Amino acid sequence: MRAPEIRITLERTKMNNETSSTLKCDSISLSNEEAVKKVLVESVFGLWDVVNKLTSLRPSKRDRYRVTIFGAARPEADTELYQEVKRVAAALTELGCDIVTGGGPGLMQAANEGAASIPTSGERRSVGIRVDLPFEQEVNAFVTQAHEHQTFFTRLHHFVLASDAFVVAPGGIGTLLETMMIWQLLQVGHLKETPLILVGNMWPGLVEWARTEMSRYDPPLANPVDFSIPKCVSNADEAIAEIRRHQEQWRRGTA
Repeated sequence: MRAPEIRITLERTKMNNETSSTLKCDSISLSNEEAVKKVLVESVFGLWDVVNKLTSLRPSKRDRYRVTIFGAARPEADTELYQEVKRVAAALTELGCDIVTGGGPGLMQAANEGAASIPTSGERRSVGIRVDLPFEQEVNAFVTQAHEHQTFFTRLHHFVLASDAFVVAPGGIGTLLETMMIWQLLQVGHLKETPLILVGNMWPGLVEWARTEMSRYDPPLANPVDFSIPKCVSNADEAIAEIRRHQEQWRRGTA
C-alpha cells in the first residue's frame, strides 16, 4: 500500500506592498521518517516564534494592580500559616489588588479565600492559574477566574504576564521553582520594576546561600546586585507595606 503524502507549499504573495511567504516544497511521504521529522521540528519552532511575538504584546497600562501569591499546597485551613496568607490576601484586596495564585489547595486556596472574604463595589478578581496534576483535581472554590495549563512552562509564563508583583510564602519545590524563575527574569531584565517579596524565615538562608556559593568562584557566578533582587521580609505586615509602596508608584505611573 502506498504511504499517504504530505504536500507543503511555498508561495510568495504580495500583501499591502509587503512580501509574505508560505511554506511550499515537494510532496513528502510519511514513510520518509527523516523528512517528516524535519517538517515537524520546523513547524513546532515556527509555532514558538508566533507565541513569542504574541506574548511580547502588553497593554501600556493595566486597569487593575495584580499580586501573585506563591506558596505551599499542603497547609490546611486550621494552620497559622494558612490564616496568615489569607490575611495578607484580604488586606491586599482591600487596597484594590487582584489576587493571582496557582488555583490549588493549601496556601493558594488561603490567598483566594482571603480575596473572596472582602466585599467590593466592583468586580473582584481572585484568579487561579492551574497546572494539570493528578493530585490536584479541581481549582479551589474561592477562584472567580480560572485558567488551566498542561505544562509548568506555559503556566509560569502566564504568571509573568498576569502580575505586577510577587509575594512568596513558605513552600516546597514548586514554590522554589516559581521563585527562582521570577528572580532570573528580573536579573536579566525581562521583568522590570516588579517586586519579588519573600516572606518568612525560610528565605534569607536561600539568598545567603546563593550569595556565598556564587561569589566564591573567580570570576563570580553572579553580580552582587543580583542578590538584592528578592526582598526578604520577616512577616505578613512587612509584605503588605512593600506592596502598598509599589502600588502607589504604579498608580503614579512611576513603576
